[in-house]
Amino acid sequence: MVTFGMEKLDLLPEGRYHNNFDFFSFPSFKRNDLKYRPLEPLTYPPLEKSKDIFEAIKEKDHLINLPFNSYESVIRLFEEAAKDPDITHIKIIQYRTAKKSRIQQALMAAVRAGKQVTAFIEVKARFDEKNNLEWGEKLEKAGVKVIYSFPGLKVHSKLALFRRVESGKPVLYTYLSTGNFHEGTATVYSDFGLFTANTLITREAASVFYYLENFKKPPHKFEQLLVGQFNLRSGIEGLIDFETRQAKMGKKAKITIKCNSLQDPIIIEKLYKASEAGVKIKLIIRGVCCLIPELPKVSQNIKGVSIVDRFLEHSRVFRFHHEGDDLFYLSSADLMTRNLSGRVETAFPILDKTLKKEIADYLTIQLSDNIKARVLDGQSSLKYRAADTDLPIQAQLETYYYYKRKNELIKKKKEKEKKEANS
Repeated sequence: MVTFGMEKLDLLPEGRYHNNFDFFSFPSFKRNDLKYRPLEPLTYPPLEKSKDIFEAIKEKDHLINLPFNSYESVIRLFEEAAKDPDITHIKIIQYRTAKKSRIQQALMAAVRAGKQVTAFIEVKARFDEKNNLEWGEKLEKAGVKVIYSFPGLKVHSKLALFRRVESGKPVLYTYLSTGNFHEGTATVYSDFGLFTANTLITREAASVFYYLENFKKPPHKFEQLLVGQFNLRSGIEGLIDFETRQAKMGKKAKITIKCNSLQDPIIIEKLYKASEAGVKIKLIIRGVCCLIPELPKVSQNIKGVSIVDRFLEHSRVFRFHHEGDDLFYLSSADLMTRNLSGRVETAFPILDKTLKKEIADYLTIQLSDNIKARVLDGQSSLKYRAADTDLPIQAQLETYYYYKRKNELIKKKKEKEKKEANS
């Protein structure tokens, strides 16, 4: 203890078993009656069934919501990139990776095809240290340029970048996510993933990799992305402050936050002040929540719920009314001091109006849950929220069928277009 400068309270006895990830494969004992009814992941036709995935991404932004949508779009992106003769570079940040991974195989195949591949591997991913090191060795042997953790700084961003030469000019494509490049957790963690070729985003994604590869401040400021160690904390604080000022001027002001944990004292204090000013705030916090909603004169304008269901709620979503412009950010970061100040994280904006509407619908479904939602209040009772309707709403099931209906509409539209073309 003296060697590491630790005090008595730094060491606390726990149970003999620590790696709860092993419970993902808990035996079923052939009792299917005790298991959830299967919900097969839904295809995402615009990418999975596209002739050219890069052309589809260049045409418009695409958003998948795991595990309701299949992870196949992400896997196909890497596998197509490995084979595409026009792809010259692939870069990826890996925090947790499946032991058997088609994405890792695609990275190695890309090197064999003569592409430059760079992988930043965060070794300090709890319980995945061994797996990450093993994959790092395999990738290095295959010819991938592997960069390992920074001392004292955890890299938690979920980001991939692709450089493609089109008509003699380089074009960047990026995939940004709230969750890991992990084919296993993609079936049980609820996460968003954005595919885009929008230069406003791809240029700044390249700057993140510049920082990771050189450990130097990028030459250009981040204006779209909110990136830990640069503008993540100041960006979120500024957006909360803006809503507070709007409310003080008597204007409409609203904030919706969905994340795993809300712990940072500065953010909590700003949300309290926003509430006092009249900002309407809704929270969806799965785990630790150090803010107390619905306190008279302090947080009377803040309401919160926690949803724990069959899939692990893992996506982080920040929505700000912003004078009716509705700013949406998806993020790898929770509102914890360690995330906002001690890590490299990425929060990325949703710029496409159709995708904004989709996320708004998703948040509405979450906030309507009257089956699995527990109320966050000053009593710390975590009681299930009382239903104000006879219609039972279980957010995760409703989300699944939301996307199923969406697929049906896409199918009908295709059939109509085909019929009109043949007539």
